[in-house]
Amino acid sequence: MSALPGSAEGAATTGLVDSPVEPVTADLPPLTEQTRLEAREIIARYPQPRSALLPMLHLVQSYQGYVSPEGVALCAEELGLTKAEVGAVATFYTMYKRRPTGRHLVSVCTNTLCAVLGGQRIMDALSADLGVHHDETAADGSVTLEHAECLAACDYAPVVTVDYEFYDQQDVEGARALVAALRRGEKPHPTRGAPLTDFRGVSRQLAGFSQHADAAAAGAAVDAPGEWGPTLAGVRLAAERGESAPPMSGPEPEPTDTGEPAETVAPSGQAGQTPEKEAADARVAAADNPAERAGAAQTHPDEGTEYGRTTPPGSRPTPDTPAGTEPGTSGQGPATREA
Repeated sequence: MSALPGSAEGAATTGLVDSPVEPVTADLPPLTEQTRLEAREIIARYPQPRSALLPMLHLVQSYQGYVSPEGVALCAEELGLTKAEVGAVATFYTMYKRRPTGRHLVSVCTNTLCAVLGGQRIMDALSADLGVHHDETAADGSVTLEHAECLAACDYAPVVTVDYEFYDQQDVEGARALVAALRRGEKPHPTRGAPLTDFRGVSRQLAGFSQHADAAAAGAAVDAPGEWGPTLAGVRLAAERGESAPPMSGPEPEPTDTGEPAETVAPSGQAGQTPEKEAADARVAAADNPAERAGAAQTHPDEGTEYGRTTPPGSRPTPDTPAGTEPGTSGQGPATREA
């Protein structure tokens, strides 16, 4: 979405506090010194301060329900960045909201599998019930509705999340009942995962702070029961049928290339033939093409044109014989013998 002048997106992108934005609601709490201290605690976790920007944006969102121009300014001041740099990040990721969010964020997956199984019908029904469209908040401030591209739970489609907690295998009536309960102030337990809190609470969790009152409440959230039926269906059926995957077998590892010929040459015992020379002869003989043969000849300890050399080892062309024009080299005819 492009940032238009005079919009909440424009204010968040530029960081200009004098940009006209939607009026601040009466219950929007200010960012206090406590917020700043917690931001510095986040910064201390990272070797490079600017790496703390993502959790810091979640932190200011946990206080105000969205990334406000005030939140952009706080992050910029603490990290030594410009407001434009902070705003560029805040407007890139969809988890950072650019206008005040309701008590709960309801996300409906409308990607391929969920859409085919009814996700778009759910989105249309909730939009009609709430009187809002994508990324808009109900008049009573209870729910912000958005469509999601993919919630990574295709085996539970169609999927709805509330504050990023999963409500699986939904249909139109079930999703309507869920949202109605949220608007009454209830918190239906997710299909799996932690008990539901609210959008600001989960934003605090994403900033790296506990959203729970004490250790017991945090432990209960971690240990909350869940239903894993669709995910484990394949494992269950395989156990019932006595099926198992065949053992994996990979190709034999190739031997390390030592530069020696495939077959080791036994010393011949001939006078003047050292093991090094015999191995070099074998490399030349094993060459499959002229290029390989020429490469093998370059390391042969003997001199002589029988190995492709035209000059003795260690010598260099003279100024009168430019490189590449010696008799017998590529592109040249045979040497002309003077009379």
